[in-house]
Amino acid sequence: MLTLDELRSDTSIDTVIMAFTDMQGRLLGKRLHRDFFLEQVDHGHGTEGCNYLLALDMEMDPVPGYEIASWERGYGDFELAPDLATLRRLPWLEATALVSCDVLWLDGTPVRPSPRQVLRAQLERARELGFEVMVGSELEFYLLRETYEEAHRKDYRDLTPSVPYILDYHILASTYDEPLLRQIRNGMHGAGIRVETSKGEAWPGQQEINFRFADALTMADNHVIYKNGAKEIAHLNGCSITFMAKPFHDWIGSSCHIHSSLWRDGSPAFAGDEELFSRYLAGQIACSRELAVFFAPNVNSYKRYAAGSWAPTTLAWGMDNRTCGFRIVGSGAAKRVECRIPGGDVNPYLAFAATIAAGLHGIEHELELPPASEGNAYESSVERFPSTLREATAALANGSMARSALGDDVVDHYLNYARTEQELFDRVVTDWERARLYERG
Repeated sequence: MLTLDELRSDTSIDTVIMAFTDMQGRLLGKRLHRDFFLEQVDHGHGTEGCNYLLALDMEMDPVPGYEIASWERGYGDFELAPDLATLRRLPWLEATALVSCDVLWLDGTPVRPSPRQVLRAQLERARELGFEVMVGSELEFYLLRETYEEAHRKDYRDLTPSVPYILDYHILASTYDEPLLRQIRNGMHGAGIRVETSKGEAWPGQQEINFRFADALTMADNHVIYKNGAKEIAHLNGCSITFMAKPFHDWIGSSCHIHSSLWRDGSPAFAGDEELFSRYLAGQIACSRELAVFFAPNVNSYKRYAAGSWAPTTLAWGMDNRTCGFRIVGSGAAKRVECRIPGGDVNPYLAFAATIAAGLHGIEHELELPPASEGNAYESSVERFPSTLREATAALANGSMARSALGDDVVDHYLNYARTEQELFDRVVTDWERARLYERG
């Protein structure tokens, strides 16, 4: 990481990126000259951005129905306030540093539906109960031989995985991609993100790089910087990476497994408190359907859920059982819940916030943990996670837990987001329809 004093004295850095994470999980913001950034900070200022940036779809089109930003309200500005504890060099970009920002109204109050603020609010709830939340997120991705420009020209069809066969744990096969993977690992290490491992995954060209767990806010910041940086490094190497949940219907999906635990007084709280652990897990199980939009945010997210695909379909829990939605791993101080529900497309701030909100709900309401699942949870009678975005949107709209935990303004904001995603998809004629109906229909 980088202190302000180090930035002042480091003339090798001339550019500072001030960035926040939008609803879709993308980094948005501005590049500032280093000297101007320091002037702004010295005067207690950040920078401004149009508030439509939290009211857009993936194509950057303004969307009606958001309370915080609209044509009627004139699409004014909000402030990007730098969190100086996150200032870091980006080794893969020349002479560049980055700082993560909180989104504030011009009077200094938080823009509550902004993802980082949604997570901050849940962390405050946890602290009121005496807990800090530790999280680790494991992101899978596909490495493709085509550049992003080439993939676009090909309409994202007939893309070439970096390795043509399943390379799960293969050292030889992952060696073929090692020049790029090494750049990513070392680049993230240089950006202050503690790297643990990389490995081949469960389909041709699929990879995973894992990082040390951290407090939830730091982990979310690291997650989005890694995801954005990995794409940048791939671009610089003439290839591309996708974190889509399900790039093609006959490929295994890419997951984002979320490991979480509560700490109290600087120590892991689950180590000696089985009741606390049980209620925390019970809350996640009880609330995940209602909070599904925050774990699986778009239509494609739900294509990943299929039996025997390493993506869970049920809300079962089990001890070290990868067929369950919730896998319990570790023991003693390392005991934690691994939520296997999210895909690689997830917004970490929102998913972590939903995880914490659900866990705290279980603790506050003293929920009872259902029996553990043994064997194949795909074939169990345990309640299912929503199978479509439409079903997930209805669960959020009809529930009350999310409104109580997150607030009406946050829930209404993301209901509008989910409904917009569904409406946009419903208008599209897909390749699948053409292949079935063009001649034979």
